[in-house]
Amino acid sequence: MARFSVQKPFSPNSWSRFPLFNRRLHTNPQLTDQFLSLLPFCRKNQDLRALKSLLILHGLITHQPLIKQFISQCCNVGFPDLALSAFKTIETPSLYLQNLLLRTLSDNGLFEDVVLVYRKCRNSGLSSDNYTYPFVVKACAVLCDVRFGNTVHCSVLRTGFGENLVVQTALLDFYSKVGEMANARKLFDEIPQPDSVAWNALISGYSLNGLDYEVLRVFQDMRFVGVKPNASTLASIFPVFSRAAVNDIAISLHGLAYKLGYSEDESLVPALISMYANCGDLSAARDVFDTSSRKNAAFWNAVISAYTRNHKPENALSMFQTMITDEMKPNIVTFVSLLPSSENLGIRCIESFHTYVIKFGFEKEISIITALLSVYAKLGNIDSAEFFFRNVRLKNRLLWNSMVSAYAGNGVWGRSLDSFSLMQKDGFKPDSISIISVLSSCSGLKATLLGKSAHAFTIKNDIDSNLNLSNAFLAFYCNCCELVYSFRIFDRMVLKSVVSWNTMISGCVDNGELERAMLVFDRMRQNVNFDLVTLISILPSCHENPILGLNIHSLAVRTGLTSDVSLCNALVSMYVNCGDLDSARLVFDDMPLRTVVSWNAILTGCRLHNLQTEAIELFKEMTKEEEEEDQKPNYVTLLNVLPSCYTLLQGKSIHAYVFRRWIPLETPLLTSLMIMYARFENLASCTRLFSVGDKTNISLWNTIISSHLLSQNGDSAFSFFIELLRKEIDPDDVTILNLVSTCVHFKSLQISNSVLSYVVRKGFDKDVAVRNSLIDMYAKCGSISTARMLFEEGGPRTDPVSWSAIINGYGLHGDGEEALALYSRMKLLNLSPDKVTYTSILSACSHAGLFEEGLMVFGAMVGDGILPGVEHYGCMVDLLGRTGRLDEAYEIVKNLPTGSYVNALESVLGACLSHGNYSLGEEIGRHLPVLDGKKIKDCGPYVILHNIYAAAGKWVEANNVRMVMQQKQFSKDPGFSFGV
Repeated sequence: MARFSVQKPFSPNSWSRFPLFNRRLHTNPQLTDQFLSLLPFCRKNQDLRALKSLLILHGLITHQPLIKQFISQCCNVGFPDLALSAFKTIETPSLYLQNLLLRTLSDNGLFEDVVLVYRKCRNSGLSSDNYTYPFVVKACAVLCDVRFGNTVHCSVLRTGFGENLVVQTALLDFYSKVGEMANARKLFDEIPQPDSVAWNALISGYSLNGLDYEVLRVFQDMRFVGVKPNASTLASIFPVFSRAAVNDIAISLHGLAYKLGYSEDESLVPALISMYANCGDLSAARDVFDTSSRKNAAFWNAVISAYTRNHKPENALSMFQTMITDEMKPNIVTFVSLLPSSENLGIRCIESFHTYVIKFGFEKEISIITALLSVYAKLGNIDSAEFFFRNVRLKNRLLWNSMVSAYAGNGVWGRSLDSFSLMQKDGFKPDSISIISVLSSCSGLKATLLGKSAHAFTIKNDIDSNLNLSNAFLAFYCNCCELVYSFRIFDRMVLKSVVSWNTMISGCVDNGELERAMLVFDRMRQNVNFDLVTLISILPSCHENPILGLNIHSLAVRTGLTSDVSLCNALVSMYVNCGDLDSARLVFDDMPLRTVVSWNAILTGCRLHNLQTEAIELFKEMTKEEEEEDQKPNYVTLLNVLPSCYTLLQGKSIHAYVFRRWIPLETPLLTSLMIMYARFENLASCTRLFSVGDKTNISLWNTIISSHLLSQNGDSAFSFFIELLRKEIDPDDVTILNLVSTCVHFKSLQISNSVLSYVVRKGFDKDVAVRNSLIDMYAKCGSISTARMLFEEGGPRTDPVSWSAIINGYGLHGDGEEALALYSRMKLLNLSPDKVTYTSILSACSHAGLFEEGLMVFGAMVGDGILPGVEHYGCMVDLLGRTGRLDEAYEIVKNLPTGSYVNALESVLGACLSHGNYSLGEEIGRHLPVLDGKKIKDCGPYVILHNIYAAAGKWVEANNVRMVMQQKQFSKDPGFSFGV
C-alpha cells in the first residue's frame, strides 16, 4: 500500500479498491494505526485532500489523535489552508497544535488567519506560551492592528511572559512598525541584557520611522556595550545614509559590509540595492543584483522597487516579466513594490498585475488590497477602490488612510471626511497621513473652519507633527487665503525642507502677495538650495516686472535647469505676460523638447498680442509635429487659435480639424467656434453649433446671444433670451450684460424699464458691472435722469467704471458742465480717475465745446501720471476742431501713430468743412490716396473731401473724388425716415 501511494497520488477512487480496508477501518478503530502510517507518504496537496475526504466519509473527522496528526503533516509539508480547515473541527486543540499552526500560517504570510486562530484558542480557554506570542505579535505588526496588539501585550504581562527576551523583542518590533517608538524605547530599556536581535529591532524601528539621528545614536550605544553588528544591523543603517542620497557614503558602507564579510548576505544585498537606488545610481544597484550568485525573491523585489522609486515603471515591468520567466515566484512584497507606479503604464497593465495577484493567491492580502485600491483610485476608478475596501473584513489603519486619500485625490471631499470619521469609530487612531488627506479635502471644499478643527485635533491628540504634516498645514492655509497662519507655522518650524519654502512662495503668489513671495525667495537662498519647483513657483510673480523675470531666467541658466520642459514653459508664459513676445519666442525656439503646454503658451502670447498670422503659422507647424503624443493639439490649443483666424476659410479649417481628430466638442471649444463664426457674420453656422450643444449650460446661451449682438441682430438676441426663460434656465451676470446691450440696440425706454424690473427682481442690480451697464443703457436710450438715479442709489462709489459711465452719459447728452462737476466731485472724494474716465471727460468737453476745461483736464491727466493714449489725443483733436483751432488739431494728427491716423484725419476734415477752412481741408485731402483703402474702411473721409471741394467751387476736383470712390467701390448707406 505504501508502494501504491508513492507511484500514484491518492484519490477517493483509488482507495475504493480496498473495500476490506475501508470496512475494517470504519468498524475497527485499532486499524487507525495503519491509516496513520500512510500520512508520511502524503506530501502533495491532492493526496492530503483525498485523505481528508475519506476522513469525512468514514466519520473519522472528529477522531482527535488522527486529526492532530493530519494537521501536523499539512503544516510540515506547507499546506496551511488544509491545516486550518481541519483545525476548525477540533473543539479543544492542544498548545502544541496551536503553536504549530500559528507558525505555519505566519511563515506563509496568512497573518489575518493567525489572529483568528489565536482568538479561537483563547476563547476556548487554551493558554499561550513564549512560542505563541511572537507569532501573534508579528501578525499585529504586519496588519498594523494597534488595538489588538496592545491587548496581546496585556495578555503577555498577565501570563508572566513579559520578561521573556523573544517575546520582548517581538513586542519591540511591533511597536516600531506601528510607529509608536516611545513605547518601543521604553520596552527596550526594560530588557536587562538585550542581544543583537533586540538592538537590531530598535535600530530598524528608528530607521523605519525616519528618525535618522536616533538610529546613529543607538548604533553607537550598541558598539559601546560590545555587541557586534551583523548583516541585519547594517541593513537597518543603510536606509539612513541612503536618505542623504550621497553616492560616496553608499560606496563607503558597501566597503564596510565587504570588510565584515556580509556583502553577499541575503538580508544585506536588498538593502545595498535600495541604498544605491536612493542615491539615483541605478546602474550600481543593477550591478549588485546581477553579480549576486544566488537570487531570491527579496533580491528581485529590491531591484523592482529601485526602478519604481526612480520613476522607471517600464524597467520595473521588464524585471517582473524576467522574474516570471526565470520561474521565481513573486510574493506580497513584489506586488506592493510594483503596483504604486503602475498607473503610468495604463489600466490594461494594472489589470494584468491584478490577474497575477489572483493567480498566486494574494487577492486577500490586506497590503496588496491597499496597493490595488490606491492605484485604481489614482486612475480615477473610485468604484473599484470602494469595492476593494468594502470586501476587507478586518481593516487596518493603512487601508483606512488609503480610502480617505482616494476620496480626497478624486475630489470626493465629503466622502473623504466621512471616511475619516468612520475610521475613528472603527477604533483606529488617525496619524499624520490621515490628517494630510483630511487637509486636502478641506482645501478642496474651502472649509477653513474644518481645516482649523483638524489642526486642533492634531494638537489635542498629540499626533506627531512631522515635516510632511507641517507642509500640509502650510499648503492648506495658503489655499484658504490665510497667509497669516501659514507664516506663523512656517516661522515656528525648526526644520524646513525645500517643499516648505516652495509652498510658501507658491502661496504668496496665489494670494497676490508678489513682493512677499520674492522676500521669501531671498530668505530661502540664504538657508537652502532652491530647485526646479522653486523657480516655477516664483516666475508668476515676475509677470509685471520683466527685469526680475530676466534675473530668475539667469539663475536657471547658471544652475543648469533650463533643460527642463516645465521650467521653459513657465519662462515662455512669464515673458508673454510681461509683453516681451520676442524673448518668449527665443525661449520657445531653443527648447530641445516641447510639449503641448509649450505650444499653448506661445500661442497664448500671439493671441494676446493680436499676432494672427504668427498664431496660424505656429499652429500649422504644431500639426506637423503631432506624431509625438505629447505635442498633439488639444482643445486649449484650439481656444487660442480660433480667435486668431482672420478669414472664414481658416476658421472652417480649424472646425474641420476638430472633427477629423475626434476632439470632443466641449462647451468652451463649442462657444469659441460660435464666436469665430459670429465674427465673420456666419450666424447660420453659429446657430447650428448651438443646436448640438448642452442647452443646460448657460455659457452656450450667452454665446448665441452675444453672437447675434455682434452682428447687430438685436431682435434675434432678444428672442434667444426669451427662449432661455421658457426653458427655465437661470441666467447669470453675463446673460444680463448681454440683455442690457440688446436694449441699447433697441434704444427703447419701454423695453429698458422692463429689463430693469427683471434685473431688480432677480437681484442682479447688486452686481457692480450690471449696474454700470444699466447706467450706460439709460444714458444711451435718452433717460439721463434714470441713469443718474441708478448711479446715486449705488451707495459709496469707488469703482472708476461707474464714474466713467455716468460722465460719458452726460457727454452724450451734451451736458459737459455736469460731466465736469462729477469729475470734480470724484477728485474731492480722493478717487483716482483712470484712462477710461479721462476719455469720457474729454469726450464730454469735446461735445460741449469746452476748450479751456478740456485742456485743463488733459493737463491733470498728465499730472496724475497717466500717459495719454490715442483715444485721448483723438478727443483733443475733436475738441480743437469743434472750437476752430484747426492748425493745432492738424499738428496733433500728424504726430499720431499710423493706425489711428484715419479717424482723427476725418475729424479734422469735418471741422475744416464746418469752419470753412477749405485750404487746410484740401491739404489733408492730398493724404487720402497715400493712405489707400488699407486704412480707410468706409467712404466718410471721401464724402467730406468731396463736400469741401464742392463748397470751394472746385467741381473738377469734387468729381475726381467721386470717381475714386466708385473705383474703390465705396457706397454710402441710404437714409430712411419714419415719416409718412
